[in-house]
Amino acid sequence: MTGMTMVHADRVSKSFGTNTVLRSISLSVDAGEVLCIVGPSGSGKSTFLRCINHLERVDAGRLSVEGQLVGYREKGGRLYELKPKEAAFQRREIGMVFQRFNLFPHLTAVENIIQAPMRVKRMSKAKATARAVELMERVGLGDKGDYYPAHLSGGQQQRVAIARALAMDPKLMLFDEPTSALDPELVGEVLDVMKGLAKSGMTMIVVTHEMGFAREVADSLVFMDGGVVVESGDPRQVLTDPQHERTKAFLSKVL
Repeated sequence: MTGMTMVHADRVSKSFGTNTVLRSISLSVDAGEVLCIVGPSGSGKSTFLRCINHLERVDAGRLSVEGQLVGYREKGGRLYELKPKEAAFQRREIGMVFQRFNLFPHLTAVENIIQAPMRVKRMSKAKATARAVELMERVGLGDKGDYYPAHLSGGQQQRVAIARALAMDPKLMLFDEPTSALDPELVGEVLDVMKGLAKSGMTMIVVTHEMGFAREVADSLVFMDGGVVVESGDPRQVLTDPQHERTKAFLSKVL
């Protein structure tokens, strides 16, 4: 870890109509750090993740990545939302992997991976393809580049989705419950790829129900409920000796 702050959230709040989903969330993630966010469904975990790359706009507070405001620019003490094109440009450096793989069904694995580098970064097809082949090796699918999504298992599709996110050379990777849609026996292969990424020094924020992964890989753990950070700290300490009753009640059901 470099000690440099990669992600900084300062009193971030978000509502959908009358439903307040995030209530003044403040936290920081250093470069090279792996943060796992756990909590019950509806606690605001996925919404917070989506705010980090401005897929959802925040209603109050500030979010910055590498010291740069996400989705907004500041002028005269006021915040102005970036135009969609500017926000998309910012988002290039933030990789995101969803629960659902969202692969294009009519394209092969490699063709799925090369789309963004070619369209957004104007990379040549030859260069993008060479990089895609390399990334398929990295996620353990070197022999599946010509397969269509329908011919890949869920775990393999999710690994292609990870390779697709990595193809943009992101400085930050966001994972929104990447194993929750998978059959139990396929979960391990995706977690293994994520462990490899963590070892390589990738900054990662992972919303997950996989407590073993959080204990083994995360540098810090946040437990959210009702749109607030209830408890945070060293994963092993939070998981074995939670301080808050709400954390204890949640962990007693999932561990």
